[in-house]
Amino acid sequence: MRIASREIGRHARPFVIAEMSGNHNQSLERALAIVDAAADAGAHALKVQTYTADTMTLDLARDEFFIEDTGSLWKGKSLYALYQEAHTPWDWHAPIFERARARGMIPFSTPFDETAVDFLESLGVDCYKIASFELIDLPLIRRVAATGKPLIMSTGMASVAEIQDAVDAARASGARDIVLLKCTSTYPATPENSNIVTIPHLRAMTGCEVGLSDHTMGVGVAVAAVALGATVIEKHFTLRRADGGVDAAFSLEPEEMRALVVETERAWLGLGQVRYGPTEAERASLRFRRSLYLTRDLKAGDSLSPDNVRAIRPGHGLPPKFLDVVLGLRVARDVKRGTPVTWDLLGGK
Repeated sequence: MRIASREIGRHARPFVIAEMSGNHNQSLERALAIVDAAADAGAHALKVQTYTADTMTLDLARDEFFIEDTGSLWKGKSLYALYQEAHTPWDWHAPIFERARARGMIPFSTPFDETAVDFLESLGVDCYKIASFELIDLPLIRRVAATGKPLIMSTGMASVAEIQDAVDAARASGARDIVLLKCTSTYPATPENSNIVTIPHLRAMTGCEVGLSDHTMGVGVAVAAVALGATVIEKHFTLRRADGGVDAAFSLEPEEMRALVVETERAWLGLGQVRYGPTEAERASLRFRRSLYLTRDLKAGDSLSPDNVRAIRPGHGLPPKFLDVVLGLRVARDVKRGTPVTWDLLGGK
């Protein structure tokens, strides 16, 4: 499959997405700086989120609409206030997308309701993302799938049945190219709670391309995911975590994003194919293997013994496995110390 000009699949380099989310801190200038930093770091795509507080929840600050979880980054906020702070103003989308395209990246977004899809269609996005929390919103998935554009869906928290429902709904509504992202919906996530060995199982189960939406710190989990077949990597991105922001605590900084791009590509390059024996690049090294050499000057008719033959480097003589075979055989001519032991050098006992 392809997203715009990029091939997505195991025969292509990993597709790295920088997720801006709310790290613009309500500054368009900062948002554009994030775009530039992502491009400088080598990211292939820039993603935002398209919603308003009113399309996400109700303006209430009580009960389940208020975050009281002491382990949450957003403790003490209402959902409405959080989404007001985090949302990307819709009139910023065009300049953000324009800057991303000018810097060679593919800009796209996560819509959270049908009005967001209509708006993003007017901007000509090349693909869409469904967030983990919306994976069960089948009407939204059907609306996005009906555009016929590539669809990326995160699977955090989702059961096998919920994932299959989402994939079935997308396919039935026109989506041909689907990427599922293994995701752990905690912020930040821990490596031990990432379970990335699910990636090949998810691919086999659904027949979709599979990647990773990674909320862990650092790049280790993402690199390992590529080794397991992940073809898309999404990470939250900011200029500096110290600047604060709703998602800053689990976002990569520019130097880390650059490392992510480089190391995931190295992991992909390292996969290669199943093969044994020397590669073309290794053939020159064969001469440095151990082999049998004479360690003393010998006269024609002298016998080989542990005192005059050893397995040493380089590799121009017989392999060491023939040591017991050649011991006791006689040399057919005068030879000097440092001569490789070869069959044509040897006579009988």
